[in-house]
Amino acid sequence: MKRFAAFLLAVSLGLTACAGASVPSPAAEDEAASEFSAESAGIPEPPPSPEPELDNEWRFDVPENHGMDPELFVRLHTALEGSAVYAMVTAKDGVIIDEYYQEGYDESSKCALHSCSKSFTGILTGIAIEQGLIGGPDDLLSDYLPQVLELADPRKLQLTLRHLLTHTSGLEWYEWGSGYSNWNEFQSASNWVEYILGRDLVAQPGAVFNYSTGNTHLLAAVLEAAVGMSELEYAKINLFDPLGMESVEWRTDPQGITDGGNGILMTARDAARFGQVCLEGGIWHDRQIIPAQWLEDSTRVQNPGPGGRTGEYGYQWWIRPFGSGNHRTFYAFGAWGQYILVVPKLNLVTVIASRGPQNSYAPLPYFTDYVLEAYQGAA
Repeated sequence: MKRFAAFLLAVSLGLTACAGASVPSPAAEDEAASEFSAESAGIPEPPPSPEPELDNEWRFDVPENHGMDPELFVRLHTALEGSAVYAMVTAKDGVIIDEYYQEGYDESSKCALHSCSKSFTGILTGIAIEQGLIGGPDDLLSDYLPQVLELADPRKLQLTLRHLLTHTSGLEWYEWGSGYSNWNEFQSASNWVEYILGRDLVAQPGAVFNYSTGNTHLLAAVLEAAVGMSELEYAKINLFDPLGMESVEWRTDPQGITDGGNGILMTARDAARFGQVCLEGGIWHDRQIIPAQWLEDSTRVQNPGPGGRTGEYGYQWWIRPFGSGNHRTFYAFGAWGQYILVVPKLNLVTVIASRGPQNSYAPLPYFTDYVLEAYQGAA
C-alpha cells in the first residue's frame, strides 16, 4: 500500500507541474536550436569552399584566323635562325598566334629581360598608390627614404617619385648611349641606394630626361618601404599570381632590395601575359588588376625622352609608332634586345628575348618587317 500511495503522489505532482508549464513558442524553439551547433556536438564543420581557380593558360590559334598573313611568320622563323633572338612570342586577340624558340630553348626557358624590369616596377608603384600605400607621384622621395634628409645637397629634398618615374631626377648618371658609363661602378657598390643618392645633382629635378637604372632602383626602394615587403613578394600577391605568372625570379642588391630596374627573369609566355593585361586596360578575368588611370598615365607621353628610334617616355614605358602603318606602340625595352611590345590598335603583343652582347635595337626588324607587316587589315 505504501508503494501504491507513493506512485499516486508522483503522478499527482507530475500533473500539477504540467498544468503550470507553458508551451514553448516557435521563437523559443528557434533560439534553442540556434544554441546547437556542429562544434558543440563535436561534429567538425566542413572546410570553406576553395576559390575557383582561374584558367590562366594561353590559348593558341593560327595567324590567318586573326587577320595575319601566316606566310610572313614562316619567313620570320627562317630569318631568326642563327640570330641572337632565342625566344619570340606574338599574341593577337588574346591568343598566341606564333611562337619561336631556338634549339636549346623552349616555353619553360627563363629570359633575363634586363631593363624591361622598369615597366614592372612602374606598374607596381601604381598599384601601391591605388591601395593607399603610396600617396602619389608627387610625393617627396624623402617621405619614404628618410636618409635623403641627411644629404649634403639640400636641392635633393625636391626629388619626387615623378622624377624617378620619368627619369628626370637630375642625378648624374651615364648609362645611355656610347662612351663612359658608371654602370659597373654602380653594380659593384656595397650599397646601391647610397651610391645613387650620392651622385651629384647636375640638373634641376624635372627639367632634363636622363635614362638611369638608378632612378628606378630608388623607386623599388620606395615601393618596398611603403608596402613592407620585397617588391617580388608584393608583385606575386598583386600581379604575378593573379595572372598565373609562375616563372618569375627577381634579383636583389647587396641590402636585399629588389633590382627593380634590371633584375627580372621569366618565360616569354609570362612576359606576354604582362603585355596582355596592359593591353586589356589592366583587366584580367573581369578583375581590375592594374588601375586603369595609372596604366593610361604610364603609357602616354610624360616627356620627350631621347626621341628618334627609341621614342618618348611615360612612367617607365617607352612610346613610339612602329611599322609602315605607324602603329602606336608602348613597350618595355631591355639591353641587348629584350622587348615587350604592345600595339593597342592591333590588339597585339610581341615579346622578344635575345642573347647579348649585341646592339639593343637589332631585333626590331623582326617585329616591324614580319609581325606588323603580317597584319592584313586597314592601317
